[in-house]
Amino acid sequence: MKLLIDILGWVGSVAVILAYGLNSYQRIKSDSLLFQSLNLTGGIFLIINTVYYGAYPSTFINIVWVCIALPAIVRIFLRKRPAV
Repeated sequence: MKLLIDILGWVGSVAVILAYGLNSYQRIKSDSLLFQSLNLTGGIFLIINTVYYGAYPSTFINIVWVCIALPAIVRIFLRKRPAV
């Protein structure tokens, strides 16, 4: 179990850093599904890792991260929906 939690933590860290790096170098936009998906999955994986290790300040910031990404993803899907 500990190995799985560690792997999730590392994958989550890479996802968040990748999103930030790609956005910083204009490879993806902050309103893209890829950017928000990397932040969402990275945040969720980091929440799992930090709760397991009792790192609650990090858990808090990742919960906020996910709460920002979720509505952004919904907005992206609503924007792509054809007008009725």
